[in-house]
Amino acid sequence: MITIKVKVIPRAKHQKIEKLPDGSFKVYLNAPPLEGRANEALIKILSKEFGVSKSEVEIIRGEKGKAKVVKIF
Repeated sequence: MITIKVKVIPRAKHQKIEKLPDGSFKVYLNAPPLEGRANEALIKILSKEFGVSKSEVEIIRGEKGKAKVVKIF
């Protein structure tokens, strides 16, 4: 299990993940921050990146903000 800090950029042109020098991640998402769609897209892209199922990715802090803390089991 790991815990990572993520900064989300919603409504981006391209979906991608950048690892920052401090060990956190910046994730660009196509989804808008409405009705949890950006959170769903974040879980999907992180599950692919780390090779785990979507149920093993959990947002533990920052569900309504751009700065999030995510636990990956």
